Amino acid sequence: MKNGLYEYNISTDEKQAFINIDVYAEDALQKSGVAEGIMVVYCPHTTAGITINENADPDVKTDLKLGLDHTFPNKRDYIHMEGNSDGHMKSSVIGASETVIISDGRLLFGTWQSLYFCEFDGPRTRQLWIKILAG
Repeated sequence: MKNGLYEYNISTDEKQAFINIDVYAEDALQKSGVAEGIMVVYCPHTTAGITINENADPDVKTDLKLGLDHTFPNKRDYIHMEGNSDGHMKSSVIGASETVIISDGRLLFGTWQSLYFCEFDGPRTRQLWIKILAG
């Protein structure tokens, strides 16, 4: 389906995790049949996000978690009653979406790049929306 919207559910099992979602992006691209265009990968949650980062060294994900925890610790002084203010801050910095170019029927990534769903308030069942626009 051209210009289609594809929805996926992701179950996270940690408070904070970076989950490779390339398989969902490839599935949506295959189902769309689009050869040229763009893909928008979107997270409709306020304590989760989407990023593109390195897929070769798993230590990068560990370092991202450590850096975000150091930058945005969950302080007792925060007044948000759910106790997950750090997750909201991390989500705001990472962002809710990424855009990927589709060319010749494939997603254009740099050599080491992959898409990641970023969980900051798990474990939970989350949604992931992918919109493909032919162009």
